[in-house]
Amino acid sequence: MRSGRKLWAGLAAASLLVTTWMVPTTASATETDLSISEYVEGSANNKAVELYNGTAAAIILSDYTMSLYANGNETANNTVTLEDTTLAPGDTYVMVHNQASDELKGFADNVGASVLNFNGDDAIVLYRDGEVVDAFGQVGVQEIWGRDVTLRRNVDVPRDTDPSDPFDPAEQWETFPQNTFDHLGIAPGSEPGGPGEPEPDPAIGECLAEALAIGEVQGDGDATPLAGETVIVEGVVVGDFQEGGFDGYYIQDEGDDNDATSDGIFVYDRDRLAGDVAVGDALRVMGSASEYFDMTQITATAVVDCGDGTLPEATVIDFPNDDFEQYEGMLVTFDEPLTVLELFQFGRYGQIAVGPERQFQPTATHAPGQDAWDLRAANLANRVLIDDGRGNQNPTPAIHPATLEPLTMDNLFRAGDRISDVEGILDYRFSNWAIQPTVAGEIESVLERPGTPEVDGDLQIAAFNVLNYFTTLDSRGAVTEADLVRQEDKIVAAINKIDAGIVALNEIENNGDALVRLVDALNDAAGSEKWAGLETGVIGTDQITTAFIYQPSVVEAVGDWDILTTEVDAGFDDTRSRPTLAQTFRHTDSDELVTVAANHLKSKGSECGDPSEAELGDLVGSCNETRVAAAEAMIDWLAGDAIGVEPTENIMIIGDLSSYDHEDPIVTFAEAGYADLAKAFEGEDSYSYVFDGQLGYLDYALANEALQARVVDVQNWHINSDELPLIDYTTQFKQPAEQALYAPDEFRSSDHDPVIVGIQFGEVPVDPTDPPTNGDDDDDDDDDDSDDGKGNGKRPGLPGSGV
Repeated sequence: MRSGRKLWAGLAAASLLVTTWMVPTTASATETDLSISEYVEGSANNKAVELYNGTAAAIILSDYTMSLYANGNETANNTVTLEDTTLAPGDTYVMVHNQASDELKGFADNVGASVLNFNGDDAIVLYRDGEVVDAFGQVGVQEIWGRDVTLRRNVDVPRDTDPSDPFDPAEQWETFPQNTFDHLGIAPGSEPGGPGEPEPDPAIGECLAEALAIGEVQGDGDATPLAGETVIVEGVVVGDFQEGGFDGYYIQDEGDDNDATSDGIFVYDRDRLAGDVAVGDALRVMGSASEYFDMTQITATAVVDCGDGTLPEATVIDFPNDDFEQYEGMLVTFDEPLTVLELFQFGRYGQIAVGPERQFQPTATHAPGQDAWDLRAANLANRVLIDDGRGNQNPTPAIHPATLEPLTMDNLFRAGDRISDVEGILDYRFSNWAIQPTVAGEIESVLERPGTPEVDGDLQIAAFNVLNYFTTLDSRGAVTEADLVRQEDKIVAAINKIDAGIVALNEIENNGDALVRLVDALNDAAGSEKWAGLETGVIGTDQITTAFIYQPSVVEAVGDWDILTTEVDAGFDDTRSRPTLAQTFRHTDSDELVTVAANHLKSKGSECGDPSEAELGDLVGSCNETRVAAAEAMIDWLAGDAIGVEPTENIMIIGDLSSYDHEDPIVTFAEAGYADLAKAFEGEDSYSYVFDGQLGYLDYALANEALQARVVDVQNWHINSDELPLIDYTTQFKQPAEQALYAPDEFRSSDHDPVIVGIQFGEVPVDPTDPPTNGDDDDDDDDDDSDDGKGNGKRPGLPGSGV
């Protein structure tokens, strides 16, 4: 839309509020409430419901609930409260199933599932404050009245406030073929005319006439001071997001000389009153000001094309910044590269978290207390999201956040990479500040993918979380056999490259069969009977368990295995933590023994009612005291006579302890003489897991004093935590392009990195190329008996051996 005129100079700053609403002439003159105007029951999960505000006043949707009565039930199967947003007179609101096609999702104002799981014989009832407002179908009766069709309510049909009365769609609704979506979002009685040239609303006035500054609509607080009022503004389009689910665009004016107010705003224009806009277009917009999930917007009721405008320079914003409100809706950039912090939401929402530098969990570097709280606040003030400008779930194709090109296996990126020259619109959606990119930037690969680990020592012991490896399909793990094979191929590739003599596993299905299948797959890939599993059968009552696999050519399982349960020690709650599994192994080459205790303590994510949950929940999560009690019980069990494994002086506690290293459970182990080997060898920067964009480690290898002197190497192998979850095994919720982002290799075989410990039990082999010596040949006073952590000397950090 180019007419050759420029707009910037001359935008009036005078206030102008329009107090009349332009209600479509097709609206019923007697309509007094929200109504159900369209129903879609298409193929697969192509299901949608359209609501219509045919009244003369704005409607607050959160005052309403919608209930699904399935299969003739007289009580609701599911009920949802509508979104906290305002629906203008004459506007529609479209709810679409979250597994619908991308085409249908493109019409969505809201994507959900629970009340949209209808199958053509179910009733839907709309309530306001508990009173029936409208109904579709007949509650308590199961008849097929709406299967494989789109039904559009006739304009002259009143709302149905009695959901128990007979329902005949032929009398009240117009029927269209399956997967007809073209009228969704269009007011009843109107025709889908497309962009075209709408009839101007005389109340909007002409370009360059009096208008509000956008900053007056934004206000200097968190919300617009003009909520529910009709406003007129002028500005230049700085971001065009009419496609992809946003159904609108951002405009920005030249400012109001008030740094506390934003000069940009989102215009919701579902009906494309402005036609097909482009960045640089100057527009005059009339509509209702509101907060949509706390983002200020104008819902357009009339738009005038004012020709070409001049784009403003992108505003530079800095970190730290804990309140971006003054830039909401504006074109922004950063004057420093942004480090990729988190990738978890990239596949589902197209979002990543970025900040000036990588961040650590507060309790991965500080004890719970003020320093940890300060770091938490600093982390929050030094991050922002980069979004993809789309509102749909599981969008396709996935878009690279820097280059804005479709993601392929050839342009993957990792956490820790740096993105520069970011430019886009800063907005606020779903409780997060995000950049909606408008200009492609550049990315620098900082952390290259690691190669096969080389861990010193003559015995390697590893811990690996296999992320719900289940042979029972459609439970916690793979949904289909094909997905299970994809998952298995990745896990097998990882374990065979770890190549440890002993591997403790977490999150494997607690049925015995999963371990057998995994060992068979490992041996098939290795081409020999390289691996064996410790046969324990079902342990405890959880769906997941711990397990051991080992290489019989390297170690031998000696004596019986044993488990720590509540029956053994009441302090260990095995209804929460998985039972600790212990086994003694003999190292074949040296004949040395080592007892390894595999763990998966209660996670931080589910409440235990522990005292610290209220005070420190945001730092240490839930169940902190539960994990401390488990640690105390484990220490006593491993040191006492109750344990039923072959006794040995060398003990390693390994696995997922669900605690960061400055938290009480790990301090408890340290006070009992167990050394944290990852910290000893990798320092405070050690990590194996990323949660909420912050680094830390939950997977431990702890050595008692006797074993510490034998430890020569430790590595967290970063094959998972820095990788995109989108490239994992599952094909569920992914479109074909994203299903193809897969390789049967070790990368993103889990969400935790494996930790690998190198132990030297036998004599250190002598390099035949080194000349023999008979002691110290130099004249120095050599009192430094440390080395680089790979040989025989003391290693900084281990108690009793210098680590």
